[in-house]
Parts: sequence; structure tokens; C-alpha cells
Amino acid sequence: MEKLIITVAPVGAEVTRQDNPNVPLTPEEIAEEAVRCEAKGASIIHLHVRDAAGNATQDKAVFREAIGLIRQRTRLIVQTSTGGAAWMKAEERLQPVELKPEMATLSTGTVNFGEEVFYNPPPVIETFARAIAANGVKPEIEVFDTGMIQNALNLVKKGIFQLPLHFDFVMGVPGGIPGEPRHLLHLVETLPPGCTWTVAGIGRSELPLAVMAILLGGHVRVGFEDNVYYTKGVPAENNAQLVERVTRLAGELGRPVAAPDEARRILGLAK
Repeated sequence: MEKLIITVAPVGAEVTRQDNPNVPLTPEEIAEEAVRCEAKGASIIHLHVRDAAGNATQDKAVFREAIGLIRQRTRLIVQTSTGGAAWMKAEERLQPVELKPEMATLSTGTVNFGEEVFYNPPPVIETFARAIAANGVKPEIEVFDTGMIQNALNLVKKGIFQLPLHFDFVMGVPGGIPGEPRHLLHLVETLPPGCTWTVAGIGRSELPLAVMAILLGGHVRVGFEDNVYYTKGVPAENNAQLVERVTRLAGELGRPVAAPDEARRILGLAK
């Protein structure tokens, strides 16, 4: 197996300090969290940002500040979100791609998300995909249900993306695919040969799916975007604590963790 890539998603668009008082909000706080997470084994930061009031934003200027601070202080791969928040317009969500991060996410379908809907019709998906490709950015395909894998492969057929692709299975969102082992196995078996994958288990799904990914040769995402607890009812002290646990488990299971430049090699990114 390749070494394990750990992605940290420290902020998200939905979580607040009422959920966990340790959520980083400002670019400076996010950069400080990035430093801690890299030290504990993370090699990718999945980046959302907030405005001065602490609300989710896709403002390119805020992303630029956060990315600059992260790059000054770490070797982490910066992966910007194009999902943003459910209420945002497509053109707003796409802004960070113009900054040419190393990676950006692309949800290849529409999904119910609790009481909201993340709306990604085929024309929007193709527009986002073409912008990601035009800016030389590595896509991470966000999969909330099995059909989204086929939608991504349709982008390959159109010549927008090339195989192998990297996928992130987001599991356990109310309205999406459940965070159960049998569903993870199905998603993995649906991928074309040579593709890489990460799993992001939501809430209580985070830890068991992380262990499965370690054993199956996949990769792992943790962080406050997905889960604010360390154990049931006990808030995590910070994102680094969640990263550290995966690093420890991977070590005990005999799978070393990838440093950022090793993750670049695995994912086919230039150093």
C-alpha cells in the first residue's frame, strides 16, 4: 500500500463555535491550526473560509489571505472547496479556483444535505470542471452517492479530466449515502483501476470509516467540518487532535503516514 494521506477539514461552512468553541475562523487562526495539523500528520488542508462576522464565504480575497499564510508556514497541499454553502450561487462558489490552488473539490451531483439541498446540475458541474482544468488544478471528486462517480467519469469521456482521478467519499450526510462499511466497499469497487480515494465520515461515522480506509489502502479526511467530537459527547480540543488519532491508528496498523511531498507524489502533483 501507498502511505496514508490525511486530509484535515478544519472549518467547513456549517459548523459554529456553538458546536465547538475551538473552531478556527479567521485566516490567522486557520493557519495556526494548519501548522498544528501538519505536525501531527496531515498533508492536505481542505479549505473553507469565513468573513469578519464568522459566516461562510467564498470571497477570493479571504481565500488568498488564508492560502498565503498556510503556504508561508507549512508544506501542506491546499485544497479549496467549490462547494461553499448550500445558499451560495455557482459563480460565487467557483471564485477560489482562480487562485490556482494545488487542488479543488468538485461535487459531481446534487444532494439533499439535512434540511438543505446542494444543487449541482450537469451544466454547473461541467462549468466547474472546465474552470478547474483550465487553471491547472487537481480535482478531488466529492461523492455523496454512487451516481456521482459515473458523473465524474462522464467528464473524462468529454476530455475535460483524465484518469486516474482522486475521489473523496463523503459518507453519513443526512440525504446522502450512509456511513456504513458495506457502502464504502461498494464505492471503492465502483472506481476505475488506478484511481485514489479518501473517505470523510460524518459525525460518528468518522472513526470507523477511517480505520477501514487505512486497511483498504484508501486515505482519510478528518476535521471539524465533518465531526466536532473526539468521543461521544466530548468535544475535540482542536483539529490536530483528530489528525493525531488517525496517525496513531495507522502506525499501529502498520501503515505509515505520508508527508506533504509524499502525498504530492501519490496524487501526481508537482512539488
